[in-house]
Amino acid sequence: MTNRLAVFDCDGTLVDSQHSICTAMIRAFEGEKLAPPERAAILSVVGLSLPMAMARLLPEAQADYHEHLSDSYKRAFQLLRRENAVSEPLYPGIADLVRELDSDGWLLGVATGKSDRGLQLCLSHHGIHAHFVTLQTADRHPSKPHPSMLLTAMAEAGASPETTVMIGDTSFDIDMALAAGTRALGVGWGYHTPQHLVAAGAHSVAMDSGELRDNIHAR
Repeated sequence: MTNRLAVFDCDGTLVDSQHSICTAMIRAFEGEKLAPPERAAILSVVGLSLPMAMARLLPEAQADYHEHLSDSYKRAFQLLRRENAVSEPLYPGIADLVRELDSDGWLLGVATGKSDRGLQLCLSHHGIHAHFVTLQTADRHPSKPHPSMLLTAMAEAGASPETTVMIGDTSFDIDMALAAGTRALGVGWGYHTPQHLVAAGAHSVAMDSGELRDNIHAR
C-alpha cells in the first residue's frame, strides 16, 4: 500500500500573492520601458515558469529576451522583499486544513512555479513548512503543465497516482495532474475561474477550505 499524498500549488491555492506578483511584473516591464500587461493577463499566467509566462505576455519577443525579462521580474520581487512590501496571506482555513491532513496521515507536498527560496520563505513565514515532506519548484523542473514536479513528489513521498491528489487554482495544475495520472482538484478562490478548471478536466472544484477537505477525502 502506497502513501496518501496531497500536493498543493502555492500562489492562488495556499496563499493570495496576486498583489505582489502584479506589482513586481509591472515594475519589471516598466523598467524595460515596456507597457505593462493588464492585471488579468498577469494573473492568467501565474503558475507557469517565468520564461514561459513572459512568452505568453510578450509573444513577439525572442526567447533570450523572455529570460532577460524573467530576471528583471526576480529583481523586482526581491526589491519588494527588501522593502517589506511582499504580501502573501494564507487563504482562509488553509493552515487548519494543512495541519488536519498531516494529523490524519496524509503526506503533503507543494508543486509551484515559485523559486526554492521564495517557497521556503513563504511556508516558513506562515509556520507550516514542517508539514510538507516534498517541495517541487520551477528551479528544478520544466514548467507546468509538464508532470515532472508531480512525478518527483510522488517518488519522494512513496505515493502512487492512485493515492495522490493535486490541488490547484489554474488549468496548468489540472493539466499537470491529468498528465501524471492523479486526481485533479480545483479551488475556486484563485486566478482561473471554476468554469475554466472544469473545462480543463478538474474532478471537482471547491469554493472554500471545508469543501476542499471533503473533496480530498472523497474517493
